[in-house]
Amino acid sequence: MRKKTVFFMLIAMCAAICLPGAAAAKNKLRYSITVTKFENRSNWRGRWDIGDAWGAVLTDSLQQTGRFIVLGENDMRKAALAEQDFAMSGRAAGGGRKVVTGQMTPAQLLVKGEIVHFSEETSETGMGIGFKNFRIGGKVGKAEIQVVMYIIDSSTGQVMASKRVTGKVAKRGLALGYTNSDFSTNLGGFRKTSAGQAISKAVDDGVKFLVEKLEEIPWTGTVILSRGSKVYINRGEREGVEKGDRFVVGESEVLRDPDTGEVLDESVEKVGVIEVVKTKKKISICKVVEGSGIAKGMTVKPVEEAS
Repeated sequence: MRKKTVFFMLIAMCAAICLPGAAAAKNKLRYSITVTKFENRSNWRGRWDIGDAWGAVLTDSLQQTGRFIVLGENDMRKAALAEQDFAMSGRAAGGGRKVVTGQMTPAQLLVKGEIVHFSEETSETGMGIGFKNFRIGGKVGKAEIQVVMYIIDSSTGQVMASKRVTGKVAKRGLALGYTNSDFSTNLGGFRKTSAGQAISKAVDDGVKFLVEKLEEIPWTGTVILSRGSKVYINRGEREGVEKGDRFVVGESEVLRDPDTGEVLDESVEKVGVIEVVKTKKKISICKVVEGSGIAKGMTVKPVEEAS
């Protein structure tokens, strides 16, 4: 009898988990983010740009978490806009190709900061061996980096959180040096150097901090079309939305400081609840399961976040 009771309890639990209509788990939803080049406030100047190195490692690490839609760094996006403007100027050989604008994904979050300290010391014995962009010697030096990171809400420009991160490496053995300043072409090789390892340690600490802070950062979407019982939202597979997810929909109410205009709080006045029936890369098609009057432009939030 006891075994049967346990068996039926397990079936009930499985049914509760597997049945559609669950609230979207916030820890699987992704945020669009862009990395602004970190300013070098340290006194270090060397054969390569420390801001470029930090940006390359941070961008790669954010991508590996699976929690972010990582957009091009700020200078890349400016270059893309400049190319679009050039193509529309009539001076480019378009070959009949139409220039499409308005397609760039906006960032929900910005990451910026300052490199406040960096030091690198190498002490090699012997002549060493060189091959392409790598140098192998007899000793490994020391490297240390300290960085202040900021998470910024792109819609308000408000600093949502900040953290000082440190990476330090000191070991002995073979010295592996990297002599090429282009980190994007061989990021794996750079990570093996003392400087690369110190930067990677600091980045790991910073990325962990960013992921932890996501629980405190609102995840939102927008209704782009409401037609009968179908509602289309601007969040899809790319953002981690899945079939069966449920979201609260309503008018977004923003409370601002009357003196400064600063956003003090934002809430959603619930109009209804929608359930995802089909996802595409950038959008989701939903059905209304509660309420009425859902209209284009309304805000979408995970059920547990809006409650």
